[in-house]
Amino acid sequence: MNTNTHGLSGTMKRSDFWYDLPEELIAQTPIEPRNHSRMLKVDRTNGEIEHSHFYDLGNYLKAGDLLVMNDSRVLPARLFGVKDGTGAVVEFLLLEQKGDKLWEILVRPGKKAKPGAKFTFGEGLLRAEIMETVEGGNRIAKFDCEGSFFAVLDEVGQMPLPPYITEKLADKERYQTVYSRELGSAAAPTAGLHFTGEMLEDLKSKGVNLAYVTLHVGLGTFRPVKEENVLDHKMHSEHFSIPPETAELINRTKAAGGRVIAVGTTSCRTLESAAQRYGEIKACEGYTDIFIYPGFDFKVLDGLITNFHLPESTLIMLVSAFLGYENTMNAYKKAVEERYRFFSFGDSMLIL
Repeated sequence: MNTNTHGLSGTMKRSDFWYDLPEELIAQTPIEPRNHSRMLKVDRTNGEIEHSHFYDLGNYLKAGDLLVMNDSRVLPARLFGVKDGTGAVVEFLLLEQKGDKLWEILVRPGKKAKPGAKFTFGEGLLRAEIMETVEGGNRIAKFDCEGSFFAVLDEVGQMPLPPYITEKLADKERYQTVYSRELGSAAAPTAGLHFTGEMLEDLKSKGVNLAYVTLHVGLGTFRPVKEENVLDHKMHSEHFSIPPETAELINRTKAAGGRVIAVGTTSCRTLESAAQRYGEIKACEGYTDIFIYPGFDFKVLDGLITNFHLPESTLIMLVSAFLGYENTMNAYKKAVEERYRFFSFGDSMLIL
């Protein structure tokens, strides 16, 4: 890897991606209306910064540009219930579907969830039995309910908000994008939370095209990088799909000299995974554990819309790969100075 491409010398250390964030800048609640969040615009070639608002996004886009968005929908995957027989309170977090009403879950406290243990949620609307313990201490649980599992889950489940958000969410839909369709994420693709339906229509009328991919965000997205040498970090795996019409739009945009702009790191990872795997963008689906860090050779992206990410996270590393290390750390420093709001419900960053 050519170290000159990212402004880091020698080994890439986790601590290189640290920045100081006052706790009061971590957004606890979403802003109203959605598109009134602030937007820090950074020029990818020279690192120049402009301060703007998300509703001004159209001023930076032109006819023929393509926005690629992740239409995954967050499952209300956090369940609070009681253990049959003892009434002890437990918390389940659904991680991945393994079969019909069969899920890999995280249980707290874990010692109450031995194989055979049974639990009740939502006054009996949903029941579960622990089938086995798997690697890493997660459990496999078999659920039982009347009718559709997902309808019942919608009724009794809560949004699995990230650990740094301590306030309760008044409206579940505020942790969903307005274009979310495919149920399956454990966390929201937050870069898209800023869009309103009206704003998407306005962009379309300007000649900006919209396309959708699906990547189901796993909880691994919040997993901190523990290794000091970044390259020793093992990425989690997430399921993605690119439909035929999206692949066609991307290829057509590229051929016509338009820009492909990913809305969020999840859309970015989906597109770059496919390009790396097939040498081109085509309709496909599968799992990706792509780890994008400085020195990465982008094949698809011309622009990125993203939020501000945790220090030392794989997400700030991805942004540094696209924008350049020095430009990224400088932009984050400016965002802190200008008191932007950070993380899931925070402000936005546009890199072009």
